[in-house]
Amino acid sequence: MVDEKGKPHSVLPASQVVRFLVPSYVQDDPSLARVIEESLADQVADKLAGLTVRKLLPSEPVELPVVNHDDTVLEVAALMARLRCPLVAVMKDKEILGAITASRLLEQVVSPH
Repeated sequence: MVDEKGKPHSVLPASQVVRFLVPSYVQDDPSLARVIEESLADQVADKLAGLTVRKLLPSEPVELPVVNHDDTVLEVAALMARLRCPLVAVMKDKEILGAITASRLLEQVVSPH
């Protein structure tokens, strides 16, 4: 997400949405997921009805996953690993050029050149 000036504000990875959907007691003890009825699982999706993105964002500011356009692949990977974030914004000066996903980074690293 960016603010009104186009500056990176926050990242909301899919894992954060999933974390919101799964009850905390199931996150604490994943073996409970096996015994929960599907009807309860259906209710989990209902939690998204009327929900705003802001509600899913961390309440405290976190370090943003931002790299410079001339950073190396290793620098990008290190930032993703340290922040546990599968997406980084790529900046040049104060402009967003795009984003790099963890899957795209892995494609570049493991593909023959």
